[in-house]
Amino acid sequence: MPTFTTTDGTELAYHVAGQGEPLLCLPGGPMRASAYLGDLGGLSARRRLIMLDLRGTGDSGVPADPATYRCDRQVADVEALRRHLGLDHVDVLAHSAGGDLAILYAARHPGRIRSLTLITARARALGVDFTEEHRREAAALRADEPWFEAARDAYGRVWAGTASDADWDVVAPFFYGRWDAAAQAHAASEVEQTNDDAAEIYASSGAFAPAATRAAIAELSAPVLILAGELDSGPLPRVAAVIAKLFPKAESRVQPGGGHFPWLDDPALFAQTVGTFLESAGPGA
Repeated sequence: MPTFTTTDGTELAYHVAGQGEPLLCLPGGPMRASAYLGDLGGLSARRRLIMLDLRGTGDSGVPADPATYRCDRQVADVEALRRHLGLDHVDVLAHSAGGDLAILYAARHPGRIRSLTLITARARALGVDFTEEHRREAAALRADEPWFEAARDAYGRVWAGTASDADWDVVAPFFYGRWDAAAQAHAASEVEQTNDDAAEIYASSGAFAPAATRAAIAELSAPVLILAGELDSGPLPRVAAVIAKLFPKAESRVQPGGGHFPWLDDPALFAQTVGTFLESAGPGA
């Protein structure tokens, strides 16, 4: 397991899968260890995945200052990894809450980004986020599922702020395109992989300055892929299209039948979609 030391002396770990051009992968959660990314549906057959364990997660060290869990303060970790890898330019892929970190990195280091791939990603850094109404809209698409009624009732308690740990388990199917054995095993690993204390700090006050970030992103010359899941609420496909319009060179794609983890729902389609985009954005493209 390779490691490097970031700017404040914290030792961070990353995991490597596959061969070829490196793809720097930032996990979501927020603050979930990168193990849940797996090999991104076989994308490792096309690219060498460099999957960072964010500070305080997975095999990475715990920082001396918990305030450094804030998203904007972790941008330095991404840049330290780029320098450690000896890369002049990086292809960056981010999932879910990792989207905020990737956007902030692109805004602060636009000349280092060769391409940016945002998978069912949040964009609070740009002033765009999902809402309870978005969650309800996407949940209604699952009305024919055998688990729907129990999950809908538990979701209601989540929105009311009265949810138990058991309720969070019951709503998990809403985040997957198929609630099969693979999805259930994937969902069961979340608690042990997530640093809850760090997650509370990740998007805390001061993390985002949307107006300034939008202005910086408007100058980004790198191509951007925004991939949404048809059944996902964070973001809804139409919200993902709004996010794409904030970048000069972005395309928005929707994976049919996809949830929040689209590489599990249709691995071949996911790998083809992302792989084709990366090939078009690569050296000499």
